[in-house]
Amino acid sequence: MTSQASPVTPLNLAQKLISDHLVSGDMLPGSEIALRIDQALLQDVLGTLVMLELEAMGIDRVHTQPSVQYIDHGLVQADNLNAETYLFLKSACERFGVWYSGPGNGISHPVHMENFGVPGQSLVGCDSHTTSAGALGMLAIGAGGIEVAMAMAGEPLYITMPRIWGVRLEGRLPDWVSAKDVVLELLRRHGVSGGKNSILEFYGPGLDELSAMDRLVIANMGTEMGATTSVFPSDESTRRFMSARGREGDWQPLAADPGCHYDVEEVIDLSMLVPLIALPSSPDKVVPVSEVVGQPLHQAYIGSSGNPGYRDFAIVSSMVKGRSVADGISLDINPSSRQVLSTLIQEGYLGELVASGARLHQAGCNGCIGMGQAPAVGRNSLRTVPRNFPGRSGTREDSVFLCSPETAAASALAGVISDPRSMQMDYPRINEPEAIVVNRDVFAAPLPIDQARLKPLQKTDNTPALPTLRPLPNRLEIPVLLITGDNISTDDIMPAGQRVMPYWSSIYASAPFTFEAVDAEYARRADASRNLGGHIIVGGHNYGQGSSRENAALVPRYLGLQVVIAKSFARIHWQNLICFGALPLTFIEDSDADKFAQGDTIIIENLHAQVATSPTLEAEVAGKGTLRLHHGVSERQRELLRVGGVINHLKARQV
Repeated sequence: MTSQASPVTPLNLAQKLISDHLVSGDMLPGSEIALRIDQALLQDVLGTLVMLELEAMGIDRVHTQPSVQYIDHGLVQADNLNAETYLFLKSACERFGVWYSGPGNGISHPVHMENFGVPGQSLVGCDSHTTSAGALGMLAIGAGGIEVAMAMAGEPLYITMPRIWGVRLEGRLPDWVSAKDVVLELLRRHGVSGGKNSILEFYGPGLDELSAMDRLVIANMGTEMGATTSVFPSDESTRRFMSARGREGDWQPLAADPGCHYDVEEVIDLSMLVPLIALPSSPDKVVPVSEVVGQPLHQAYIGSSGNPGYRDFAIVSSMVKGRSVADGISLDINPSSRQVLSTLIQEGYLGELVASGARLHQAGCNGCIGMGQAPAVGRNSLRTVPRNFPGRSGTREDSVFLCSPETAAASALAGVISDPRSMQMDYPRINEPEAIVVNRDVFAAPLPIDQARLKPLQKTDNTPALPTLRPLPNRLEIPVLLITGDNISTDDIMPAGQRVMPYWSSIYASAPFTFEAVDAEYARRADASRNLGGHIIVGGHNYGQGSSRENAALVPRYLGLQVVIAKSFARIHWQNLICFGALPLTFIEDSDADKFAQGDTIIIENLHAQVATSPTLEAEVAGKGTLRLHHGVSERQRELLRVGGVINHLKARQV
């Protein structure tokens, strides 16, 4: 009898990428898997903690190649702190074998794609918008800094196996509609948590319309849906992008198998899209621009990782050519990278922008993270950035809209919010040059290991050693110190902006700012709880959305946080809490949240045994009865909770 080989199941591209990097686990949605990580990306305000974590772990040299440290967030040198952070990070790169991209080189995500991105490889970064590299056909995932440090130390990255969400793009974008409108349409349909535990995989004939940097715009903001990452095929658009930067040798074609299956399927007809805009203060409050035409305007901001491409600036330049920005409007131009800025100069686009009255800022994140270009209170600001959470601009009482470069530029010229289709001109057709200006000498390469071992870390008072975290007790009898609503962001927990971000490298100096916009007294109460067994926070839906900043978990943990009980969590923050030894719990019934009041005492007996034996545990609200809560932690995560987090766990392994 002749044996026949079993037919091979066709795989989608996301499954192929995961399979190529799978260390352990099964590719079943909802189960825990471990992934081998090829590359690591760090940005400065969170990279400081990663470097301190590598030091605490006793790491000699990182395993991910390349690992790249970018200086792109803390660029405002209002005092000595940011400048000293650069020195610390440069010394840490020399010590641990990491590439260093200094201030002025640009935003990590487009710069990494330009210089280091490789289709088919895996990338983890301590920034939620690391997903941007999915535009090149990479498996690119944002995570808390401690998980990035673990990957750099040679450990796998653990995630919940996502659903694969196939998004078929059809048709052709109309004039005055661009990639930003595509991702805003997805946010309009599904909201800020609709993509949780999913990978968005884009395919279909509409891809021919989208350049690699257009795809970055979409992959970047997929994280605003809560998606684990986004993935695009590596095709002719990808090849052209890499060829223009002298890197065609790193290109390879990648695509889903014909006949593959997706867990969720969706179609976007590009030809039916119109200019869209997200209203203050959430990326999913999306309406057609036509519904807000005529509203007053204070600022139009072009740039950030949300629209970093050459065409995003060139099209604005073409729109303002021979025209002037309206009186009283600030048109802020925030170049994304040194390469893009140099090419705009070479091609003549920058001069037109400056001549129109636009303001030119240095290449970096800047206004996107509240580091400059903050708007006046309550004045409308149109921005091409990925997020408009309250206060993220640097002004707490802001009024920030998210839109395309076309909409922002048309509005800046008109002096009020305007539909770009009303422009009395032909739609500019921007073709990227065949060769982009490249100078890779601005990057500092890793030192040979024999030299690296001799390099000391240039630490300051603002880069102290991390605190030692105590293991989670087996019995808790502690108060509820804070109750929050839905969609609490990491910006709400640990604020950004020039006033606070320079202190992010110090857990102790940043602690007083924790939750200040939600409850200005929280930090004081929490600090007092540290020696009394700690405290609990009760939250709503999508707790911890937004940035991957691990200090939003680590600093409350230092202040005594033991447990967070919420209706649901954002993926990265949930993982960050566990990594630092805090237990995230979810309500089985949302109505149970109504049983809690600030000051209530929560009692949990035999915590570790309960977590080990069941996906639920019992807690008592003193004087109000008991309820069951869900934890969902794996066996590996239970061990982290038992010993007080990842660093304690790794140290114990080394003994």
